[in-house]
Amino acid sequence: MTSNINVFSPDELAAVSLELEGQGAEAVLLWANEQFAPDISLACSFGGPSGMVLLDLTTRLNVRAEVFYLDTDVLFPETYALRDEVSRRYGVQPVGYRSRLTLEEQALEHGDALWLRDPDRCCYLRKVEPNERALTGKRAWISGIRRDQSSTRRSVSVVEWDESFDLVKLNPLASWSEEDVWSYIGEHNVPYNPLHDDGYPSIGCVPCTRRVQPGEDRRAGRWAGFDKTECGLHVPPVAQH
Repeated sequence: MTSNINVFSPDELAAVSLELEGQGAEAVLLWANEQFAPDISLACSFGGPSGMVLLDLTTRLNVRAEVFYLDTDVLFPETYALRDEVSRRYGVQPVGYRSRLTLEEQALEHGDALWLRDPDRCCYLRKVEPNERALTGKRAWISGIRRDQSSTRRSVSVVEWDESFDLVKLNPLASWSEEDVWSYIGEHNVPYNPLHDDGYPSIGCVPCTRRVQPGEDRRAGRWAGFDKTECGLHVPPVAQH
């Protein structure tokens, strides 16, 4: 991946993050647009509601960002349908980044159903490496991760340096709650993945996502049976496969 020049020191990014923390998601996005556009990307999985909120906000604020998603070739039909609805409604053309390997090539090289034996490796091939290509040449990216989503995300800042992908990472919804997200979606009539209404609070790939049972953690349906809670996009490089 092409290295990006970090024009902000760690202390400067920390100061900016602290300043923007209490100003709201809109302030973070407007600052990002001023500093980095058009060399900025918005990651939208068309699975998580946070990504849909950010897509709506960036459109309303005219943030000049490329909207991209990681097409693992095993996304739910509802996910692809939401992508198409977004194109019609917002007039944007999300860019899909795929693995360098087709599913058939992956099976030949790593064996059938890699996700059942080594989900970390599968996530790297079908999500992390494509994400690297999606961010090549960019100076910043916008992510929908929130502190309330998992224990590994509780310390995220609204603005930080992403060591994994070597650019500035913006988490405008870091302090939002699940209730905040759904309140925004309802208030602004934002489209969302219908699987959320069918027992899927967290949506990934078809083979690695199941319905969550009453009383389970919201992300219990992801990689069930494995000691895995992240695909690798939002963890330090040393923790990746």
